[in-house]
Amino acid sequence: MVWLDAAGKALTDYDRPSVAVDVAVLTVHGDELAVLVVKSERGLALPGTFLHRGETLADAASRALQTKAGIRGLAFHQLGMYDDPSRDDRGWVLSMAHGAAAMRRHLPDDALLVTITGESPSEDLTFDHNIMVSQAVQDIRVRYSNSPDPDRLLGDQFTLLELRRLHEAIFGATLVKDTFRRRFIGALEGTGERATADTGRPAELFRVRR
Repeated sequence: MVWLDAAGKALTDYDRPSVAVDVAVLTVHGDELAVLVVKSERGLALPGTFLHRGETLADAASRALQTKAGIRGLAFHQLGMYDDPSRDDRGWVLSMAHGAAAMRRHLPDDALLVTITGESPSEDLTFDHNIMVSQAVQDIRVRYSNSPDPDRLLGDQFTLLELRRLHEAIFGATLVKDTFRRRFIGALEGTGERATADTGRPAELFRVRR
C-alpha cells in the first residue's frame, strides 16, 4: 500500500533535492589558521560529495575526506544545512556542512591549505563554501573561548607559550600573556615535566585537566 498525503500525493510525486556533504577541516599552519581545500573542475572547494543510497550524512562526510583529501579517522561535527535553491547551478542541492580540526602533521603532506583572513578564506572558494568556512571559523573560536584545546591540536602536553600561540593563530590576534594565563590556568594541570630548551630555563609542561 502506497502512503498518500491529504492531497492524495505519494512521496514520489514531489520534487526531491540531491543531498551533499562538505567538510571544512581547519588547522594551524605556522602561526596562521588555515582550511584544507581540494581542486575541482569549478576551482578550489571543500572536500565534499553527494549522499549515496543507504548512507548516513556522517558516512558520506567520512567518504569525502578519504576520497577527496586522503584523510581517515578524523572526528567532525555538523555545522548546519545549506539549502538556498540557487546555491548550485547544476540543480537543487542541499548540503550539510561539517567542521573539523586537525594537527597539520596529521594531514597529508601535500594537503592544499588556504589561510584564513578575519573569518574568511584568503582565496575564493566555489559554491557557498566561503560561507561554510566562515561558519567553521566562528565555531572553532567559540569552542576555544571556552576550553584550552578541545581539539587536541597541541597533543597531550604543551607549554603555556605554545597554548597561547595556538589561540593567537585561531583568533588572529595577539593575546596578553598574563590575561591569557589567568583565563585558562584553572583548566590545566602540570605534568611534572619540563620542555627541553636550547637556551634559558625549560618551560613547565601542562595538560588539559581531566
